[in-house]
Amino acid sequence: MAALHIDRLVAVIGSGAMGAGIAQVAAVAGYTVRLYDTRADAVAKAISDIAAAFNKLVAKGRMDAVDCAAAIARLQAAVTPADVADAGLVVEAIVENLEAKRGLFAQLETIVADDCILATNTSSISVTAIGAGLRVPGRLVGMHFFNPVPLMALCEVVSGLATDAAVAQTVYDTAAAWGKNAVHAKSTPGFIVNRLARPFYAEGWRLLNEQAADAATIDAVMREAGGFRMGPFELMDLIGHDVNFAVTQSVFNAYFGDPRFTPSVQQQELVNAGFLGRKAGRGVYRYGDAPAAGVSGAGHADAGQPAEKVEKAEKAEKAEKAETPPVGGAAWAFCEAPQAKPEYVSYTTEQGTASQAVGGALADSLAARLRAAGIAISHRTMPETFRHAGPHDDAPAFHCNGAAVYLTDGRSATQRARDNNHQDTVLFDLALDYGSARRIAIARSDQCSMAAYDAVVGLLQAASFVVTRLDDLPGMAVMRTVAMLANEAADAVNQGVCSAAAADIAMQKGVNYPRGPLAWADAVGIEHIVRVLGNLAASYGEERYRVSPLLRRKQASEGRFHE
Repeated sequence: MAALHIDRLVAVIGSGAMGAGIAQVAAVAGYTVRLYDTRADAVAKAISDIAAAFNKLVAKGRMDAVDCAAAIARLQAAVTPADVADAGLVVEAIVENLEAKRGLFAQLETIVADDCILATNTSSISVTAIGAGLRVPGRLVGMHFFNPVPLMALCEVVSGLATDAAVAQTVYDTAAAWGKNAVHAKSTPGFIVNRLARPFYAEGWRLLNEQAADAATIDAVMREAGGFRMGPFELMDLIGHDVNFAVTQSVFNAYFGDPRFTPSVQQQELVNAGFLGRKAGRGVYRYGDAPAAGVSGAGHADAGQPAEKVEKAEKAEKAEKAETPPVGGAAWAFCEAPQAKPEYVSYTTEQGTASQAVGGALADSLAARLRAAGIAISHRTMPETFRHAGPHDDAPAFHCNGAAVYLTDGRSATQRARDNNHQDTVLFDLALDYGSARRIAIARSDQCSMAAYDAVVGLLQAASFVVTRLDDLPGMAVMRTVAMLANEAADAVNQGVCSAAAADIAMQKGVNYPRGPLAWADAVGIEHIVRVLGNLAASYGEERYRVSPLLRRKQASEGRFHE
């Protein structure tokens, strides 16, 4: 297959939002673009809209006027399919229907040269299935862009069983030349992004269904502790529940009912009611003057972010800073009487390691935040009371007024209190960076006294955290979501769908995750991620939370996904 050259025409079939966006980025990159649609008026409107977008960029000083005029001149209308005969690349962006796409590509094969590359922008249909029956099936490849194409940085280059490797590489290089972060993927259900993103939504629905908190609170925790740009419910409202639910159903059915992808009954009810999100005026939240959707946590979103629940314990009084605070790396800590004089004391043990608490740099950032809040830090030996000889090293991250405080490991606080024979047990959730996170989520065991619990709340408030209490569910919110995202990404790598680097790039550039799921597993510690998943499986069942063989392999080798 000949390589695609910049002097060869790019044709785009379909002039809707995706097709017009693809045409726009190709024209900016210097390609002559011929746009075809069965509706001639739609093509004219698309070209006009693209020209208007270019002129706005000029007005904002983000595009040179000469470059603008040249890019507009490179946009051409195709009157008939025959007008794309001289194209070196044809990108299809029509309706998401297998037979329609097959019919289009069969027609194109009678028009274009044999060395012309055919690309489909499908988001969910098998590239292998689309290419089946073509005279030259090796020329067909997936070129999956994300909406809006001019703004979203990712392009998944998807190879079907018959796709020629040279074709896939040419399209990869072309996407890169168009300014996109390209990633290679194998044609499997959901490709990379639509598969790996399922746990973000699924764990949110499970947390809501089990009443961990209302939707607004869960969203706030995922944003302000987890670092995600949007929480799962506000994001689904933006996407549209009809679209999001359909993708989940598609992936679930394509994987023959794998429990990891089970759709949510609550989301199905929203779709049944026509509560599709922002575009319908109501979804999980209300928008404008629409009546409430009837989903727990619904709010009036146009009045600002729906109110989330925050703990109201009195803020602890700050202590004087230690004269010579130790630096970094200590995982365990002790705090006495935070209401009067909070003190964070790290201690070392033969069995304790940083990765078993909050993981390396995360432990450092939490300790630094407490120091900055005036909470004194000094080294001590862990009290014998908190040594645990069981299957896990359950030394607490810190001890505060009788409460043992731990990073969640997938067990509930109540279960952990029983396992450790310590009633006053409090858990804290994962955060992207404890040093800068606005919010931290905690959970108390059913056995925990309010005095001990309030002491922990006070200590965290003294460090300027907004403290949010979640009901005592295994894995909490950020941790269980991140563990499942990492698990799904590891499975995709293990099954040859993509590389570890591609998985992380795709999730950061395709859906704006603050960190790639496998990079996050490295940061938290693969040992801890495996532990979380194992404990979730013990609570909910093996199938959904089964651990990827690649995670277990990395655990056994003490390796990382990114060295």
